[in-house]
Amino acid sequence: MSELLKNIDARTKLAGTNKLEILLFSLGTDIRTGRRETFGINVFKVREVMRTPPITAAPEMPASVVGMVSLRGVLVPVVDLARYAGVECEVARGIMIVTEYAGHTQGFLVEAVDTILRLDWSQMRVPPAMLLAEMGGLVTAVTELADGRLVMMMDVEKILSETTSYDDEIVYRNIKPLEHPELTVFFADDSSVARRQIERTLQAMGVKYVATINGREAWDELEKVAAYATSSGQQVANLVSLVLTDIEMPEMDGYILTKKIKSDPRFADVPVIMHSSLSGMSNQQLGKSVGVDEYVPKFEPQRLSETLTRRLLTVAHPVA
Repeated sequence: MSELLKNIDARTKLAGTNKLEILLFSLGTDIRTGRRETFGINVFKVREVMRTPPITAAPEMPASVVGMVSLRGVLVPVVDLARYAGVECEVARGIMIVTEYAGHTQGFLVEAVDTILRLDWSQMRVPPAMLLAEMGGLVTAVTELADGRLVMMMDVEKILSETTSYDDEIVYRNIKPLEHPELTVFFADDSSVARRQIERTLQAMGVKYVATINGREAWDELEKVAAYATSSGQQVANLVSLVLTDIEMPEMDGYILTKKIKSDPRFADVPVIMHSSLSGMSNQQLGKSVGVDEYVPKFEPQRLSETLTRRLLTVAHPVA
């Protein structure tokens, strides 16, 4: 299984090309439906894949957290993805996918891993509204394989949020409001959990916002604003104070969105901040290469608010 991931460093070259690689896996055959569905996770978030080691159970853990393992001296929580997703299957989850994102390391138990698939983000489609409602936002994108199978991308950020307690209400209470009601932030993120946290941060700051679920939708909204600004003789920067974007998103990722914004003279004075759980230096450097003005890790509301405040105050337009 180590062969699957041995060229992980080379895969950073995919960034900025609107391409990604996903590790396909299954959770087992659901005894209720008789189906064995295929799921995926971005390879950038996978540190290693291994046979499930002995797991030590711990008291008072969330229902889907089965315990912890020691990996080279580091204690790592282990989540049973089938239990979390409500998939009822009898087969043992003999494989553990070790993931690393948003500054956290965790193990995900799965039945089996399949292969690594390279594809374009434009091939990843936003799930139907009915699926989003049924799965509670757990699936962020869907793509179809050559054999007709549908692969569902799991929102691993949602899993992390609901199996840890880092989302502390006190963090939002400490965010200071800005006295600039004319400011408007456009942001793009396919994770319902991340969008909710961004919204809470901006609400605490007293800043208006336009929320979108991927780069394509964000670009469509920005183009509408730019067209309106042109027709009304205004500057786009008077209507769009800042753009905040995730990296991984179906249809158009954050790198391509940033490239479009930074190559369009209409958005010359609009700063772009990249907000992602892919916190490695390579991702930050790639963001800068496409013109990102700053990088902020996800799930740090106080740090996000401080960065937004600093940037927004430099573009604030006094109310007449």
